[in-house]
Amino acid sequence: MPHVVVFLGPSLEPEAARQILEARYLPPAKRGDLSLAAAEGARVIGLIDGVFFQDSAVGHREILGALRLGIRVIGASSMGALRAAEMMDFGMEGVGEVFRMYREGTLISDDEVALVFDPFTLAPLSEPLVNIRYALRCARNKGVLSLEESEAIFSCAQRLYYPDRTYPRICRDAGEVLGEAAVSRFSAFLKETRPDLKREDAIAALHYIRETL
Repeated sequence: MPHVVVFLGPSLEPEAARQILEARYLPPAKRGDLSLAAAEGARVIGLIDGVFFQDSAVGHREILGALRLGIRVIGASSMGALRAAEMMDFGMEGVGEVFRMYREGTLISDDEVALVFDPFTLAPLSEPLVNIRYALRCARNKGVLSLEESEAIFSCAQRLYYPDRTYPRICRDAGEVLGEAAVSRFSAFLKETRPDLKREDAIAALHYIRETL
């Protein structure tokens, strides 16, 4: 099996990832990390999580440099989906729904996938906007929320700075606009099932790497 390196953090727990794909798992990538992985002999790089505002983000040139060395670079879920949409024409491979939405222009901003996470455990401490979109869509499909209610909740989430986007804060703000009935239904829905698109895409990317090897 080629030397596989995967940059992973809040999108999926490494323990769950190892059940899918045997690889070297590293924390969210920052500027220079892909170049270092390439220099250390990686033949396949899975870019799932990366830093956004905590440090310098993964650069396009280092992805291009890895591709020119014949290294497969696969992106999904978070920073990986964003970079794959930008670099697909140069040979980077994208996987999943978040990648598709960036590629088609449904998503534009880095803010859609940005969150804060614990620097030691890598556990997410805020909710990325793309997951909130997904959860609201699932709630509409289940008849929990109307279109108008889901749009009002999303507007409350969108107005918040990304570290402040937690479901309790969003529901509190939305309650002032919608009243408690709709917010209570949505909160109960989240307790029963918490849709997580970034996690789903991370899992899909690991399966894709395993199957295409």
